[in-house]
Amino acid sequence: MTSPAGVIEGRIRGIGVDAVDVDRFRAVLGRRPGLARRLFTDDERAYAESSRDPGSRLAARFAAKEAVLKALGVGIGAADFKDVEVVRDASGAPRLAVAGRAAALAAARGVRVWHVSLTHTRLLALASVVAEGDA
Repeated sequence: MTSPAGVIEGRIRGIGVDAVDVDRFRAVLGRRPGLARRLFTDDERAYAESSRDPGSRLAARFAAKEAVLKALGVGIGAADFKDVEVVRDASGAPRLAVAGRAAALAAARGVRVWHVSLTHTRLLALASVVAEGDA
């Protein structure tokens, strides 16, 4: 069956949304310098550091990781944060790479495709994730 938006019902396995206060996130990273290495892959940190405002880019990626866990219906600790990586395709659009325990959880739930949207301002970072599987 097709919904009015043209999405085939039964394919959506989960939806997750998360928001991060950028200033608060910057403050946490400032107090705990090693935290960024625990939360983000080398490529995520390098991408953020290439910006004038690494804090907002990292906050958006952290929001994406949280949104993935919500889309999987689990909480923090169910997978390592580095198991979820925000990568960029050739056009620069964000995509998700899921590995380790996060990939196992996704496979168990029939997730085959991820959709992610990120946005941030100086104050707020938002991520929206849709986990899609077969009908």
